[in-house]
Amino acid sequence: MPDIVKDLPESDRPREKLIAKGPQALTERELIAILLRTGTKGKSVLTIAGELISKAGGLSQLALYSIAKLIKENGIKNDKAATLAAAFEIGRRIDAGALTKNAVISGSKSVADYFIPILRDDLQEKFFVVSLTTAHRIIRSDEITKGTLNASLVHAREVFRNAIENSAAAIILLHNHPSGNIEPSPEDKRVTNKLAEAGKIIDIQVLDHLIIGKERYFSFSDAGLL
Repeated sequence: MPDIVKDLPESDRPREKLIAKGPQALTERELIAILLRTGTKGKSVLTIAGELISKAGGLSQLALYSIAKLIKENGIKNDKAATLAAAFEIGRRIDAGALTKNAVISGSKSVADYFIPILRDDLQEKFFVVSLTTAHRIIRSDEITKGTLNASLVHAREVFRNAIENSAAAIILLHNHPSGNIEPSPEDKRVTNKLAEAGKIIDIQVLDHLIIGKERYFSFSDAGLL
């Protein structure tokens, strides 16, 4: 089968195929080729798309590439890298659903459903704080730090800063375990207890602490640890 788009029958060209049969009919290589639009001298866009997916180890892994890493790939410059990164981010946000300002938190699952698509494939541990009103409506969500959760990285003043500035009544803590293990470590428990005690002093309740591991999550509140 020819690899150069213009040499393909019109019905097999990625854009024409998508219009005629819908996006579900396209292979991953063809979908990426549409985003890339053009190839380079001596290499077709379908070849570049196939090589990208193969080198990354699959489409889901390619979606984790940073702009800088994409640009290092042969045939990918700023414009193509930006297009790919934007498409992957749109997919993540759609998959995540809506955790928007004023949305009401009804329980641990509503928070986990939003963060799992964002964090399930992340290779670095990240710590977030969701600030809430007295009615448990979302005021804002903030990434506080990156790296293994411990007292030296997670300071109470950073955790509560935005909550105080926005007159939050409560917060939910959340971080991910890239290993997929959702059991809280002794340090997770220590940090949670420390922040919960700090919250009592300033009258901002720590409602929960969620640990995301791949497609699963652990809730300190659901487990009776808060």
